[in-house]
Amino acid sequence: MATENPAAVAAGAPGLSWQALLTGAGTPIVLMLMLVMIVLPLPPLVLDLLFTFNIALAIIVLMAAVYSSRPLDFAAFPTVLLIATLLRLGLNVASTRVVLLEGHTGTAAAGRVIEAFGEFVVGGSYAVGLVLFTILVVINFVVVTKGAGRISEVTARFTLDAMPGKQMAIDADLNAGLISQDDALRRREEVSREADFYGAMDGASKFVRGDAIAGILILLINVLGGIAIGMLQHDLSATDAAQNYTLLTIGDGLVAQIPSMLLSTAAAIIVTRVSSAQDMGAEVTLQLTSNPRILFVAAGIIGLIGFVPGMPGVVFVPIALLLGVMGYLRWQSQQVGEAEPEPVRPERTPENTELSWDDVAEVDEIGLEVGYRLISLVDRNQGGDLLSRIKGVRKKLSQELGFLVHSVHIRDNLDLSPNAYRISLHDVVVGEGEVFPGRELAINPGQTFGELEGVATRDPTFGLDAVWIDPGQRGDAQTKGYTVVDSSTVIATHLSQLLKNHARELIGQDGVQQLLDKLARSSPKLVENLVPSAMSLGEVTRVLQNLLEEGIPVRDMRTIAEALADQAGKGQDSDALTAKVRIALGPSIFQNINGTGDEMSVMALDSKLEQILLGSIQQGAGGLEPSLLDSVIRQVLAASAKLEAEGKNPVLLVAGNIRLFLSRLLRGRMANFYILAYDEIPSTKTIKVVATIGGSAGALQGEKQ
Repeated sequence: MATENPAAVAAGAPGLSWQALLTGAGTPIVLMLMLVMIVLPLPPLVLDLLFTFNIALAIIVLMAAVYSSRPLDFAAFPTVLLIATLLRLGLNVASTRVVLLEGHTGTAAAGRVIEAFGEFVVGGSYAVGLVLFTILVVINFVVVTKGAGRISEVTARFTLDAMPGKQMAIDADLNAGLISQDDALRRREEVSREADFYGAMDGASKFVRGDAIAGILILLINVLGGIAIGMLQHDLSATDAAQNYTLLTIGDGLVAQIPSMLLSTAAAIIVTRVSSAQDMGAEVTLQLTSNPRILFVAAGIIGLIGFVPGMPGVVFVPIALLLGVMGYLRWQSQQVGEAEPEPVRPERTPENTELSWDDVAEVDEIGLEVGYRLISLVDRNQGGDLLSRIKGVRKKLSQELGFLVHSVHIRDNLDLSPNAYRISLHDVVVGEGEVFPGRELAINPGQTFGELEGVATRDPTFGLDAVWIDPGQRGDAQTKGYTVVDSSTVIATHLSQLLKNHARELIGQDGVQQLLDKLARSSPKLVENLVPSAMSLGEVTRVLQNLLEEGIPVRDMRTIAEALADQAGKGQDSDALTAKVRIALGPSIFQNINGTGDEMSVMALDSKLEQILLGSIQQGAGGLEPSLLDSVIRQVLAASAKLEAEGKNPVLLVAGNIRLFLSRLLRGRMANFYILAYDEIPSTKTIKVVATIGGSAGALQGEKQ
């Protein structure tokens, strides 16, 4: 067996390449440099290189903050800020050592960078240097650092308070079919990252403030200590000692304070950024110059100031002219955009006087009528996104139910109130509601922490208490625990729930034939032996409709077709065939209700009640005696509430010969309730009876393997 070259293996292994090693070595190298600078004395040349690197790093960080579209694009900023601050403090220690040890030799003792800032920037005057340094400290510490720290603190607090509302909003969009599971996971991770980022920024701002204070203390220590060392150890005069050590200290302070101010500015920019598709430069330019009226007014004011006696008109007038030209160009571009000609529509030819089948309007499978104030929600030119929301609803339902949901025919209806909408199936109204464009619906999920100002109403989908609020109240509402959605989401969610409840009416023989044609591409013999050889298309359709009526999707068409093929020719009606198909789909039904767990908590019927129900079926009775039915419903509701409190779906387990009878009897009287037959439970699963319905003893514990 040939042996591999270890060097080649190491070179090709992920994370061991030279590129990977160099990429990840930046931060450890900087931290080691900080330790070296504190412990070991550095020559002036090394100090020059490190000070230059510090300034370059601050500029890079500032530019990265400016060109970030949103704060999370620079999620590593708190860590970078901490490392840069520690590097600068290490440089201060190293430069202080050199200044105090070699300052008596002249202003070049600590390197050319410090000398340049001490001589060139402040003009060689330590008085000017002290004033300039004081100004920089005031700007950095009092204005930039303090403001950025306060913004970081407030933003972190509000971000954490708004997390529950944001999570509920994501869940609402997911349930409405507006986003997929992957999108929901990505948005939840983004919310968590946002909270972590602003929390880290709140802590990192404290380092920046401490760095500014440290700069002031280091300046005082270096000046006083340097003068004392120069006069007592090196026999310098007071003037020479003050000149040398003060200039060196000021140069050192300026070299440190300028990067500090750049990083403080970057921190302030990051925490004040609002997520946008543009970087800050483009966004600021666009928002400042988007309205030509602003530029015209500014040009007029600046021009008038320029003509005031005593004012330097040679400065003000050119700037006024420049602003006027910019305003005119912006106005011209807007006029061109508004004057774009609409596409010419072909003229309609005169209609025939004779009637034809084309004049008979077809019934819409799914219809949505809106009042005239809701047209903006449908019109993409007005920013409406209802069409895309409805497309998302259809896609999600098609994936869940197992067949293609028909398109939704949307039209305006002047007979409706301006803010009303109406949903219909086959021209039969199944739901309606009212929304307010420009406002948002804050839904009370059951636990909130305060009241909201607005128009009280009810969520049209689930009947929950809700309030119509202004968009500016969204953050406050989410902080108080409300789920906030816009008008388009309200309609889309209502449509999704109604379509799910009326899934039986959405599929006909054409849809079933398409399902069979799709199955025939992978299992042609199965479909050939089923339709039309063993069963008619209508019989298969009725079985699928029965399944959908009880909330069972028809995604697993192969299992359904095989079960029907096995039972074909035995003279069974559609209800009996549906029962056989349910048994075949038992594992899928069990998982949809119980998840991946192997044990299901259920309710069971008392034996005497089962006999009564069986007698009603055999005698052809239409139902139960009213008092007995009310008693059964009360017991089922009580047991269901207990199961739901434990986070479980309420399930009633009955004998197969009474399942359908009981399901039709209780359907419509109870929501989110499942009735299963014993034969539908897979043999590999376990059931736990937690309550007995119809008995006098209450709960009965037992298991079935």
